[in-house]
Amino acid sequence: MAKKDTKTAKKDTNKEAPAAPTDAAGNMPLFYSNPVPLDAKEHAKLGLQKNFGFKFTDGVNAVPVNLIEMPQICHFYPIAFSPDGNATPVAILGLRDNENLFLQADGKWEANTYIPAYIRRYPFIFSELPGGDQLTLCVDMDDKVIEEGGEQSFFDAEGNASELANNALEFCKSYHAAAQQTVEFSKALAESDLLVDREAQINVAGNRRINFSGFKIIDEQKLGGLDDKVFIEWRKKGWLPFLYAHLFSGAQWQRLTYLLNNRLEKEAA
Repeated sequence: MAKKDTKTAKKDTNKEAPAAPTDAAGNMPLFYSNPVPLDAKEHAKLGLQKNFGFKFTDGVNAVPVNLIEMPQICHFYPIAFSPDGNATPVAILGLRDNENLFLQADGKWEANTYIPAYIRRYPFIFSELPGGDQLTLCVDMDDKVIEEGGEQSFFDAEGNASELANNALEFCKSYHAAAQQTVEFSKALAESDLLVDREAQINVAGNRRINFSGFKIIDEQKLGGLDDKVFIEWRKKGWLPFLYAHLFSGAQWQRLTYLLNNRLEKEAA
């Protein structure tokens, strides 16, 4: 990102970038309402509100995750795959519709819990401008997170990108590279016939049962019978740890149940 040119990175033309989750209207990536390219002149006095928190994740019970973070994700969230044919890996955040069990009332995240990169990236995002072959750093112009004249400005007095903006640029570069790797993995997984539809039946307080569906998981029996040639190919690509991370993450359904029961107790009090 420069003073007048926000183009930041060459688009990878060999692989198609993953389709970002969209809002209910299907118009914008999840969480984003008005992402615009950062511009030194137009946004000279703007910056991020300090400690705006994670309230933007309210009402979301799953977010996409990248391949490289799955070994961390599996210690905190169940990992599932989208049922839309893309086999996008997602972290499950809640068991009821429109509920994020990791978001606290004060906007903070559940303590001592890894936060998925998709969430940490907000409000920044890369966007491809029409007719271009480069990616541009954009920011979501939401008045809940953006302010004028604050301490965390996007540009300094000379119009140079601030440390905040430069860090955001580097993070988005890393995220984009990881997303490209995830696309290849997801495509191979979707074509492997290893994924099966699943429904989680969760018993919660008050002798109630919650049925959570609309996701896919890897069938362990099918994985055990995976063709040796394919298995070796995936091993060479370094994908095996991510397959196992998904399988290990199944233990985190119990954690979601625990968090939901705590919330139900508070709601009943």
